[in-house]
Amino acid sequence: MYTTSSAFLDALIEHGVSYIFANLGSDHPALVEAIAEARAQGRKIPEVVTCPNEMVGMSVAHGFWQTSGEPQAVVVHVECGTQALAGAVHNAAKGRAPMLIFAGASPFTQEGELKGSRNEFIQWIQDVHDQRGLVRGYMRYDSEIRTGRNVKDLVHRAFQFAQSEPQGPVYLMGAREVMEEEVEPKADQSAAWRPIEPAALTPEALDDIGRALLTARRPLIVTSFAGRDPAAVPALVRLCDALGIGVLESVPNAMNFPHDHPLYLGNQWNQPVQNADLAEADVVLVIDSDVPWIPTVSRPSPSARIFHIDVDPLKEQMPLWHVPAQRVCRAQAATALGQLSAWLEGQSIDPAQVEDRKMHYAARHADRDRALAELEAAPVGKITPEYFLSRLRAAQDDSMIFVNEAISNYPNVFNHLSLNRPGAIHTSGGGSLGWNGGAAIGVKLARPDATVVALTGDGSFMFTVPSSVHWMARRYEAPFVQIIFNNRGWKSPKLSTLAVHPEGYAAHAESLDTSFDPAPDYVGIATAAGNGWGRQIKDPAEIDSAIAEALRVVREERKCAILDVWLDHH
Repeated sequence: MYTTSSAFLDALIEHGVSYIFANLGSDHPALVEAIAEARAQGRKIPEVVTCPNEMVGMSVAHGFWQTSGEPQAVVVHVECGTQALAGAVHNAAKGRAPMLIFAGASPFTQEGELKGSRNEFIQWIQDVHDQRGLVRGYMRYDSEIRTGRNVKDLVHRAFQFAQSEPQGPVYLMGAREVMEEEVEPKADQSAAWRPIEPAALTPEALDDIGRALLTARRPLIVTSFAGRDPAAVPALVRLCDALGIGVLESVPNAMNFPHDHPLYLGNQWNQPVQNADLAEADVVLVIDSDVPWIPTVSRPSPSARIFHIDVDPLKEQMPLWHVPAQRVCRAQAATALGQLSAWLEGQSIDPAQVEDRKMHYAARHADRDRALAELEAAPVGKITPEYFLSRLRAAQDDSMIFVNEAISNYPNVFNHLSLNRPGAIHTSGGGSLGWNGGAAIGVKLARPDATVVALTGDGSFMFTVPSSVHWMARRYEAPFVQIIFNNRGWKSPKLSTLAVHPEGYAAHAESLDTSFDPAPDYVGIATAAGNGWGRQIKDPAEIDSAIAEALRVVREERKCAILDVWLDHH
């Protein structure tokens, strides 16, 4: 029979979905049957990837989209599976990662009135008042499939929301009886449900921002994730080259601007210091940033003129948020940057002024390079993250894509890898740990030719559910290098406490309950689940050979490689 589930699968194909990342349950007999029938008849459906853990499965979908730009589907089990998505829902919402989540629902009949009626005790227990409400605050769209006659319309509408800026996850649910309903096949009408076109600057805003940048003494652009769209990077470089604008990354989520460019001024995270370039700027253009600065420690001059461009400039999911901008514009970064470059073609640009800006920022860039080089000096007897990352940088090539969940070493990763390629690095964009393992698999599935390197703290490694991650990487031939920055505990909670209570009891306590002593055998955990290769590194002299062997194992043996890198105790 052709059922609601059959039509659902067809709708996914019509939207270019390659994979269903599935954690199946008792609510999915119709979907399982439709998949089996399609395979038996040779009808095209997405490939089903078995995900023993729901958060891992959704993180795989997240990583796949980050590399391919193509949203995928996640299937989970009623409200239990929906809740188990947990932090991955947060990460996708905050990271603006589009994907479709489908969850079954407990049957709504219990006397055998319809096919799919309740026949297992768990179906009474899993019947809840508002299943969609569990995730509604994080979804761009949610709905319930109530009949198979319009299931394609619901899927099309869901993807239209997911792929329209600001992008994000969407959620559909359907009870067993509905998913078993026999329906007539419908033609592909997905082309009539396209995402909305990218928003652009108004002529007035374009002129105002352009003139401010043109006449400023020290113009500065602050961004966090403009580089999620690879097309935005060359557009940003063109504008900055034309006017000599410095670029500061705040909490970067992507490679937004080439790190070797003389106008690149580095990145700011939680460092409790005023950023000198931000303080000096007389015009600040914020493009695609959720946290352009932390006002309690670093902020622009009160006299600076501030402009803000974002597809979500109100930050509608953030109850407390404000940037004192004189123009707030809802526009897509690449589109707006292209408009600004085109606007400049009709303007008179002072070459001497542009050269002065470039020389000033180039000197700042060179100072930063020298300071970073000093931190990369070869250590004696212990490994520093700066030195390790400098050796990883020496081994990198254009095939590498990094997923970064190094937490307390976030700044070190962005500082010392010195990346220049759009799409070379991703973070989750959110704050729920455990994304990197699944994301690495998703990146590898999207780019089989790439060498994927996951950078993780030891705490975030355990959050990844490594038994599921490394089993999946083995089964679906998606090997990656996973590098664990092992400081034997949660360093970030310690840093947060000391930042608020620098001389308090915690500052003098022997234990803050953040230690992982005795250290788990991380290599053993991963290799047992995935039959990979691993090595624990404590001596700086071992780093180069270990990195080389890890890359060889992933590329030639097609197995995961785990490097457990021991740093100073947190």
